[in-house]
Amino acid sequence: MFKDNLISMRKIHGYSQDELADKIGVSRQTLSKYETGESLPDIERCRLLADVFGVTMDDLVNYDKSDSANLGMEVPPKGKHIFGMVKVGDKGQIVIPAKARKIFDIHCGDNLIILGDEGQGLAVIKETALLDMLKKRDE
Repeated sequence: MFKDNLISMRKIHGYSQDELADKIGVSRQTLSKYETGESLPDIERCRLLADVFGVTMDDLVNYDKSDSANLGMEVPPKGKHIFGMVKVGDKGQIVIPAKARKIFDIHCGDNLIILGDEGQGLAVIKETALLDMLKKRDE
């Protein structure tokens, strides 16, 4: 996964092997070995790579775009997530994936607000988060 993610992210960002190698302080040959899987970067180089691409180290190393939950998408930017697909039930209900509930601290009984933009779609936000934003705006 790492080597595939590295190649993909390098190409998405438009870097040559020389340019990326220079950004993280290694030779082009070393970067090439990372991309072929012949060797792996140390933790510091991995952190630098993640910073250059604006992704988490965990996603850079472990993200698997072939996982059906990721919908074939590339490594997401830091703070952005792909939780997979959900089906809408006959009464409009959806199940929020467990990983999303954990990351956003959503529990049974929490109130969620559904926002909509006809051009961009729907958004879900916790009631408490929206109220906090509105209080800060009014201060």
